[in-house]
Amino acid sequence: MIWDPDKAPAPQPALDAATKFRFILRAIPFGTICFGTLAILLILRQPERWIYGMRRPFTPYLTQFVCHSFFVISGMRFSHHGKPMPEHGAIVANHSSWLDIFTLHAAKRIYYVSKAEVRGWVGIGWLARATGTIFINRVRGEAKAQEQVFRDRLTLGHKLLFFPEGTSTDAMHVLPFKTTLFAAFYHPDLRDKLSVQPVTVIYRAPDDKEPTFYGWWGDMDFGWSLVRILGARRQGSVEVIYHTPLRVADYPDRKALAKACEEIVRNAMPPERRSLEA
Repeated sequence: MIWDPDKAPAPQPALDAATKFRFILRAIPFGTICFGTLAILLILRQPERWIYGMRRPFTPYLTQFVCHSFFVISGMRFSHHGKPMPEHGAIVANHSSWLDIFTLHAAKRIYYVSKAEVRGWVGIGWLARATGTIFINRVRGEAKAQEQVFRDRLTLGHKLLFFPEGTSTDAMHVLPFKTTLFAAFYHPDLRDKLSVQPVTVIYRAPDDKEPTFYGWWGDMDFGWSLVRILGARRQGSVEVIYHTPLRVADYPDRKALAKACEEIVRNAMPPERRSLEA
């Protein structure tokens, strides 16, 4: 049976007092850093826009600082292997959790391409808007307009990060990559200039938790997941693997490029996570 990302996760148990207490102890310093830095970012962004337009040469470093702070405060171990590509292009990665926002920003200055509903999330939505995230509605009628936005941002030299699976998972599976967003790379003005770097993100749960502890899927409540993870007595780890970039021009179309990226990302997962089987 193929794993179904729309299948409801197990019932969410009530969080005990100790978990809530640890969450408060970590959330207060992290919230102070996060929203204090966001205030500084918003102050600096206006003169940065006047001088540099959409290029944003300085404020993304503030976002990286916040993301590094998350791992320091939470106690979650972070490591990365390989090198984020210096050349013009985009990054595609598997998508396990809201944690990916911090994980993938921590090692590289990037700009997310995110589903539109993230814009309204308390806290993370504010941070996403301030840091230049592109919000998309996955409806066919807006596809052309969204492709134009992607091309404009790629032309500026922004590293755009896509999650081609189209949804987050239980951190134990890599879903088939959807090809729609790859179409922007094949515009005549970009095709011969761009590279796409596949990235594999591997979460490892604490020893006393289930393997899917860091996953976030289906109708799982964001607030519950946030408190549960940040309030954990022990933390696990996350590993980010940057693979060799693929030149867009070396692949005949978006389907071939998407398939190649998916195979690279999937094959770098632990063996038990490479299958779609439930």
